[in-house]
Amino acid sequence: MKIILLENVRKVGSIGEIIDVKNGFARNYLISKKKALFASKENIKEVEKVKNDLSRKDLDKKKEAKEIHEKIMNKQYEIKKLCTENKELYGSVKPTEISKVLEEIDQVKINPSLIQPSKEIKSIGNFEVLISLHPEVQTQIVIKTIPQEDIK
Repeated sequence: MKIILLENVRKVGSIGEIIDVKNGFARNYLISKKKALFASKENIKEVEKVKNDLSRKDLDKKKEAKEIHEKIMNKQYEIKKLCTENKELYGSVKPTEISKVLEEIDQVKINPSLIQPSKEIKSIGNFEVLISLHPEVQTQIVIKTIPQEDIK
Protein backbone atom coordinates (compact mmCIF):
# COMPACT_ATOMS: atom_id res chain seq x y z
CA MET A 1 0.00 0.00 0.00
CA LYS A 2 1.36 3.40 -0.94
CA ILE A 3 1.27 6.00 1.82
CA ILE A 4 2.63 9.49 2.53
CA LEU A 5 4.48 9.95 5.82
CA LEU A 6 3.38 12.90 7.97
CA GLU A 7 6.35 12.59 10.36
CA ASN A 8 9.75 10.94 10.54
CA VAL A 9 9.39 7.26 11.42
CA ARG A 10 12.52 5.33 12.40
CA LYS A 11 13.53 2.66 9.86
CA VAL A 12 10.57 3.59 7.62
CA GLY A 13 11.12 7.08 6.16
CA SER A 14 10.90 10.84 6.61
CA ILE A 15 8.22 13.52 6.30
CA GLY A 16 6.51 13.81 2.93
CA GLU A 17 8.03 10.61 1.57
CA ILE A 18 5.75 8.35 -0.47
CA ILE A 19 6.56 4.77 0.44
CA ASP A 20 5.15 1.30 -0.08
CA VAL A 21 4.41 -0.66 3.12
CA LYS A 22 2.34 -3.70 4.03
CA ASN A 23 -1.40 -3.04 4.29
CA GLY A 24 -1.67 -4.06 7.95
CA PHE A 25 1.25 -1.86 9.05
CA ALA A 26 -0.23 1.09 7.17
CA ARG A 27 -3.80 0.70 8.46
CA ASN A 28 -3.14 -0.54 11.99
CA TYR A 29 -0.18 1.64 12.91
CA LEU A 30 0.82 4.47 10.58
CA ILE A 31 -2.64 5.74 9.57
CA SER A 32 -4.36 5.04 12.91
CA LYS A 33 -1.62 6.95 14.79
CA LYS A 34 -1.83 9.80 12.24
CA LYS A 35 1.76 9.25 11.11
CA ALA A 36 0.69 8.75 7.48
CA LEU A 37 -2.06 9.17 4.87
CA PHE A 38 -3.14 7.05 1.90
CA ALA A 39 -1.19 8.20 -1.18
CA SER A 40 -4.10 9.55 -3.24
CA LYS A 41 -3.61 12.44 -5.70
CA GLU A 42 -5.48 14.85 -3.38
CA ASN A 43 -3.44 13.79 -0.33
CA ILE A 44 -0.15 14.14 -2.24
CA LYS A 45 -1.04 17.73 -3.21
CA GLU A 46 -2.15 18.50 0.36
CA VAL A 47 1.07 17.13 1.89
CA GLU A 48 3.21 19.15 -0.53
CA LYS A 49 1.50 22.31 0.75
CA VAL A 50 2.00 21.51 4.43
CA LYS A 51 5.41 19.82 4.18
CA ASN A 52 7.29 22.83 5.60
CA ASP A 53 4.84 23.07 8.48
CA LEU A 54 5.28 19.36 9.22
CA SER A 55 9.08 19.73 9.17
CA ARG A 56 8.85 22.63 11.63
CA LYS A 57 6.63 20.58 13.97
CA ASP A 58 9.08 17.67 13.77
CA LEU A 59 11.98 19.98 14.64
CA ASP A 60 10.02 21.25 17.66
CA LYS A 61 9.36 17.67 18.79
CA LYS A 62 13.05 16.86 18.32
CA LYS A 63 14.09 19.93 20.33
CA GLU A 64 11.70 18.97 23.15
CA ALA A 65 13.02 15.40 23.07
CA LYS A 66 16.62 16.68 23.35
CA GLU A 67 15.67 18.81 26.39
CA ILE A 68 14.14 15.76 28.11
CA HIS A 69 17.22 13.73 27.09
CA GLU A 70 19.52 16.28 28.77
CA LYS A 71 17.37 16.27 31.91
CA ILE A 72 17.20 12.49 32.48
CA MET A 73 20.26 11.13 30.64
CA ASN A 74 22.13 8.44 32.63
CA LYS A 75 20.16 9.17 35.81
CA GLN A 76 19.21 6.47 38.30
CA TYR A 77 15.69 6.18 39.70
CA GLU A 78 14.66 4.05 42.68
CA ILE A 79 11.46 2.04 42.76
CA LYS A 80 10.37 0.41 46.03
CA LYS A 81 8.69 -2.97 45.61
CA LEU A 82 7.61 -5.82 47.85
CA CYS A 83 9.86 -8.85 47.38
CA THR A 84 10.46 -12.38 48.59
CA GLU A 85 13.44 -13.52 50.70
CA ASN A 86 15.36 -14.54 47.57
CA LYS A 87 15.11 -11.00 46.10
CA GLU A 88 12.35 -11.78 43.58
CA LEU A 89 9.65 -9.13 43.15
CA TYR A 90 5.96 -9.81 43.55
CA GLY A 91 5.07 -8.92 39.95
CA SER A 92 7.38 -6.76 37.85
CA VAL A 93 8.16 -3.11 37.15
CA LYS A 94 6.18 -2.00 34.09
CA PRO A 95 6.80 0.99 31.77
CA THR A 96 3.72 2.76 33.24
CA GLU A 97 5.34 2.64 36.68
CA ILE A 98 8.64 3.98 35.29
CA SER A 99 6.69 6.78 33.54
CA LYS A 100 5.05 7.77 36.86
CA VAL A 101 8.42 7.84 38.65
CA LEU A 102 9.92 10.09 35.93
CA GLU A 103 6.95 12.46 36.22
CA GLU A 104 7.12 12.60 40.05
CA ILE A 105 10.87 13.15 40.29
CA ASP A 106 11.77 15.22 37.21
CA GLN A 107 8.33 16.49 36.06
CA VAL A 108 8.93 14.79 32.71
CA LYS A 109 5.87 13.32 31.00
CA ILE A 110 6.83 10.29 28.89
CA ASN A 111 4.40 7.93 27.20
CA PRO A 112 4.91 4.39 28.60
CA SER A 113 5.01 2.99 25.03
CA LEU A 114 8.33 4.84 24.52
CA ILE A 115 9.96 3.09 27.51
CA GLN A 116 11.81 -0.17 26.74
CA PRO A 117 13.52 -2.01 29.60
CA SER A 118 16.50 -4.07 28.34
CA LYS A 119 15.00 -7.07 30.15
CA GLU A 120 11.98 -7.63 32.37
CA ILE A 121 12.43 -6.11 35.83
CA LYS A 122 11.43 -8.96 38.15
CA SER A 123 14.07 -8.84 40.89
CA ILE A 124 16.01 -6.46 43.14
CA GLY A 125 18.91 -4.69 41.41
CA ASN A 126 19.85 -2.19 38.70
CA PHE A 127 18.28 -2.37 35.24
CA GLU A 128 19.04 -0.33 32.13
CA VAL A 129 16.04 1.20 30.41
CA LEU A 130 16.04 2.70 26.90
CA ILE A 131 13.65 5.58 26.21
CA SER A 132 12.89 6.54 22.59
CA LEU A 133 11.92 10.21 22.86
CA HIS A 134 12.00 10.85 19.08
CA PRO A 135 13.05 8.74 16.08
CA GLU A 136 16.45 10.48 16.26
CA VAL A 137 16.73 10.96 20.07
CA GLN A 138 17.11 8.10 22.54
CA THR A 139 18.27 8.18 26.13
CA GLN A 140 19.20 5.62 28.75
CA ILE A 141 18.32 5.58 32.45
CA VAL A 142 18.88 3.09 35.25
CA ILE A 143 16.02 1.76 37.36
CA LYS A 144 17.12 0.51 40.78
CA THR A 145 14.58 -1.73 42.47
CA ILE A 146 14.87 -1.83 46.26
CA PRO A 147 12.91 -3.83 48.84
CA GLN A 148 10.06 -1.88 50.41
CA GLU A 149 10.87 -3.20 53.90
CA ASP A 150 14.31 -1.52 53.94
CA ILE A 151 12.84 1.98 53.82
CA LYS A 152 12.08 3.65 57.17
